[in-house]
Amino acid sequence: MAPVEQYMMDRDAEIALAKSAAPPSISSKAAVLVLTPHGYVTAIKGGNGFVCAVERGWMSQYDFPQFWNPKMRGPLCYNPAAVRSILPYTIRRTELVLAHRSKTEMSAAIRDGIANHALPPLEAGAMTYMMSKQQYLNDGARNWVPHLMFYFPRASRGAWGADLPGVPVMLNPQFQESPEAISVIMVPLAHWSDGSVAPAMR
Repeated sequence: MAPVEQYMMDRDAEIALAKSAAPPSISSKAAVLVLTPHGYVTAIKGGNGFVCAVERGWMSQYDFPQFWNPKMRGPLCYNPAAVRSILPYTIRRTELVLAHRSKTEMSAAIRDGIANHALPPLEAGAMTYMMSKQQYLNDGARNWVPHLMFYFPRASRGAWGADLPGVPVMLNPQFQESPEAISVIMVPLAHWSDGSVAPAMR
């Protein structure tokens, strides 16, 4: 892990980046969280049930080589179902990171949270917008393409026909080997949240 300061952002810049995750028709009325050295706090109280925030690299799969990359910024806007059943995992994993827990300790704490019902089960209909032109997902993908993410109980690629030639559906391995037991289906989009045309998916 890099020094904590390298993962922080200017508050106003983080708010703007978080809100860029979804079109203004959603994000302008959403709550916004920002990261502090002690975890996420509410910077803006929303009114539509959505919450926008910027994830850091430690929300990647545990074996991802860039797990601790301080440049990574993943703006997301969670729909109400994801606010209740996905966002708590981001908040908890971030708390563990900032408490300087190892990956093994983090995974164990998440398992305990699930077993003790301190962390919620996946809720049907959970999804997030990830449409920010300014996102920086890793050093290779950089801002990649705008996309939606849908969350399901863990299953194989074949359940959706994901990652086959000509199929737009992709399986994000983020939670495939983690205690959350969630599959994340990504659907690329043609436009960024500001309405500009996105590049063809690489």
